[in-house]
Amino acid sequence: MSISFKQARFITSAFELSQLLPDTGAEVAFAGRSNSGKSSAINCLTRQKGLCKTSKTPGRTQLINFFELGQDRRLVDLPGYGFAKVSKQMRNHWNAVLTTYLLERQALKGLVIVVDIRRGIGDLDRALIDMIAGSLPLHILLTKSDKLSRAATQKAMTAARAELSDPGQSVSTLSILTRDGLESLEQKCLEWLTDT
Repeated sequence: MSISFKQARFITSAFELSQLLPDTGAEVAFAGRSNSGKSSAINCLTRQKGLCKTSKTPGRTQLINFFELGQDRRLVDLPGYGFAKVSKQMRNHWNAVLTTYLLERQALKGLVIVVDIRRGIGDLDRALIDMIAGSLPLHILLTKSDKLSRAATQKAMTAARAELSDPGQSVSTLSILTRDGLESLEQKCLEWLTDT
């Protein structure tokens, strides 16, 4: 099966669980703190500048967005977490929807947690890692790696690896500017999307 990320196209958004696409095929979801570079990482992976809306304003992704790759394969952009300017009611709604999606979705084959390399894995990232440990393969994507020296990047990678305990969990870096690390992300997503 050949999957081309360049062919990705937006298909639908979901606010409620009832609006999710049918639970068939295979999908890889991207999660992360607001402003971690999640939408930019998906744009980089698909080589499409405007596929995911990016913004300097944290908390722009408020819906679960599905992108079709063909052959019942999808990328999924999840709402950013950790952004304070969302009402408590909205936060509770998203917690319930995302928890159910992440733990019960059969089509979900892997989760990429996007982390700003300068911040490292935070409490909210750790809570997500702990929540899905053992139930879903996980990849930590350290973005904005061009902002650090090579030595600092290596240190950040080592620190991130130390946070992971499961053999099904991995770490890589990505620079949106230079596309350095893009191949590792592609390989990981392809592995999940074709391993059915």
